[in-house]
Amino acid sequence: MLKRRDVLAAMVVVCFGALLLLASAATAEELKVGVMNVQEILVKSTSGKAAKVKFDDKMKELQGRFKAEEEELIGMQKDIEKKSSAWSEETKQEKILEFQKKRRDLKAKTEDARFELKGLQDKELAPILKALEKVVVTYGEANGFTMILDSQNGVIFFNESVNITDKIIVELDAAMAK
Repeated sequence: MLKRRDVLAAMVVVCFGALLLLASAATAEELKVGVMNVQEILVKSTSGKAAKVKFDDKMKELQGRFKAEEEELIGMQKDIEKKSSAWSEETKQEKILEFQKKRRDLKAKTEDARFELKGLQDKELAPILKALEKVVVTYGEANGFTMILDSQNGVIFFNESVNITDKIIVELDAAMAK
């Protein structure tokens, strides 16, 4: 009697497992997944390229602003290295303190510029990312996607056939042109 009950239980487990496999196979057929590369979209889209031009122009402007100060610091450092042995201890300390102060000032200005660039980047990318989110939702719904993932965030492998990056770039360019 015990063996018959064990066999019956095993058959129930096997049947239940088979049903689960069939159900998951049916669900997998309905699942439509797309993968996109947000970084590539930002680099290749028209609005992303325009934002990059603004960012690069501002960066060049800021670099030009600091170039003279950097050259002055290099000159001061060379001057200290060459002439410090001929200077009195007091003069040497004054020159070193002046050099350190100018270096700190330049570092503070550089940090301010970096903060300014970060703000510009955020300002330029915010509307693009907002539009991208709407485009992805609209595209996903219109094309029957169950989900669309960013290939740079946790996707280890995907078949290139599910890559919709280029299609999303076209849709984003159209949305941003309006």
